[in-house]
Amino acid sequence: MLMAPLSPLSRGFTSIELMVVAAILGVLAMLAGPQFTALIERWRVRDTTESMVSTLYYARSEAIKRGGKIGIEKLPNGTAGCQLAGTKQDWGCGWVVFVDSNGNGKKDASEEILQITPTPRNINVTHQSGAADISVNSLGKMDGLNAKGFAISPEPEGISSPATRGICMAAGGRIRIIEDVPCTK
Repeated sequence: MLMAPLSPLSRGFTSIELMVVAAILGVLAMLAGPQFTALIERWRVRDTTESMVSTLYYARSEAIKRGGKIGIEKLPNGTAGCQLAGTKQDWGCGWVVFVDSNGNGKKDASEEILQITPTPRNINVTHQSGAADISVNSLGKMDGLNAKGFAISPEPEGISSPATRGICMAAGGRIRIIEDVPCTK
């Protein structure tokens, strides 16, 4: 009995061809992996930097609108399982903007929360002046935030990482993002 030749549509790949393609894809993935890690770190640092700048502008506008008494305070270590806020200057778990009705600079249980900002995983946020909170007055000036500002970097590399960014704020309220941390002027 003679068999008819296979039509072009019924042909497939041989197992050798599939193994060669899989090997090539594996090598390409191994070469591209470190590049993706650096790309993801830069994105997370940029996201956190933009969130902090947005928070600073938001707190200023709320303080001007409400006649002052706005505070920004770091979230404590252990918030949502985060362990990057062990000291007063470490803001790596995020921050909260609140109405500081009694003017003590600290978030009390009865005070209104305006915004809570968590940080992405494994991102260090360091307040260079070492303060755990920032108070904003009716003119939009911030106490607890000086020209040193913030350093934002991936964990565990820290500020030696090329992804690191800084936030500097002048006394007049000008905010700028820098690559060379810390702020010098």
